[in-house]
Amino acid sequence: MAEVRGSNPLRSTKYLISKIMDGFVYIIYSEKNDKYYVGSTINIDNRLNEHNSGRNKSTRSGIPWEIKFYFRCGAVRTARQIEHKIKKKKSRKILEQIIKDQEIKMNL
Repeated sequence: MAEVRGSNPLRSTKYLISKIMDGFVYIIYSEKNDKYYVGSTINIDNRLNEHNSGRNKSTRSGIPWEIKFYFRCGAVRTARQIEHKIKKKKSRKILEQIIKDQEIKMNL
């Protein structure tokens, strides 16, 4: 059987979106659980609705969630990189400092 070659349109579309669409890094807080959650998205309102409707397994137990901070990035890919860097620190103190200052210091 002959090998089929070519580009994957879905993969190409995701790559294009990650390059041209603005992304956001956000921090939400659950008073119920006294926990923060860091994420990234292209639409903050939709993403918060997903968290508060129970669609996200990891945040379901903390409903309701409220936005404490968000930061607009030049691209979705950049937002995901910043999200990963913040999560890697595993520090509530850093999250609270970001919320207090309303800025992300890039030397996390």
